[in-house]
Amino acid sequence: MKRPKKYNLLIFAFFLLVANIFLFRLDWQNSHREFIFAMLDVGQGDGLFIETPAGTKIMFDAGPAHSVLGPLQKVLSPFEKNIDAFVITNPDADHIGGLMDILKNYKVGAVFESGTLTDSTVYKNVREEMKRQNVPDILAKKGMRLDIGSGAFIDILFPDRDVAEWATNDGSVVARLTYGKTSIMLTGDAAAKTEKIILSENSPTQLKSDILKVGHHGSRTSSSLSFVKAVAPTYAFISVGKDNSYGHPHQETLDTLAQVGAKVFRTDLLGTIIMKSDGKNEVFSFQK
Repeated sequence: MKRPKKYNLLIFAFFLLVANIFLFRLDWQNSHREFIFAMLDVGQGDGLFIETPAGTKIMFDAGPAHSVLGPLQKVLSPFEKNIDAFVITNPDADHIGGLMDILKNYKVGAVFESGTLTDSTVYKNVREEMKRQNVPDILAKKGMRLDIGSGAFIDILFPDRDVAEWATNDGSVVARLTYGKTSIMLTGDAAAKTEKIILSENSPTQLKSDILKVGHHGSRTSSSLSFVKAVAPTYAFISVGKDNSYGHPHQETLDTLAQVGAKVFRTDLLGTIIMKSDGKNEVFSFQK
């Protein structure tokens, strides 16, 4: 018995839809072969997203609770449900609150953290969820080099010691991200105390970076002049909430950045800040 023409047309339409979705996915992937670094607009907190041309996806922090998924989904393909690695620079709520949202919506390959501790409910809940999902928990240490594909690397500069008893900000993970000639200094909330240690252990060549992720949302407790001069950034990214109660970024920090000639990009003014690189040149865009 022959099937009705209408039925055949429905089958054809279905396969055409599937084919179009597949082609759209390929087109999307092929259009995102550059290196991507995004400072997500998560309000008063930190949330950074990195994707290499090889497709490796890394996050540093995830901002406060319920703040990360919206901006992340604007820079990440809707078909992607994996984050290869997540770095907790410090366990304060403005850095890990959104990690629970990430764990519930994406498969996370591994979590790296500094080793500083807190007894907050947010941190306890995150650790319990990581344990439930069997997510590997790795201590970040100076000397680690993470090969994230396509010639991109993350070099851990700090902690260089056990920081379990340190204040969470002082024990922040500090790392330098490189892709070709593009380099980014990632500082978490590291204060001047930590910056001094990093300066003593690294040469100017090891610290010089095109972009500085400004420490602690532009607080005066971070971004000492000696550290900023050593990094010598062309651009400075500040993750900060609009009209926040801390007065971030502090004018002293903005003055320091101006002294070295860094162009400042702020999430409270520009929204999510996206940098794309071909390994030689950087292009910037913004998403409100």
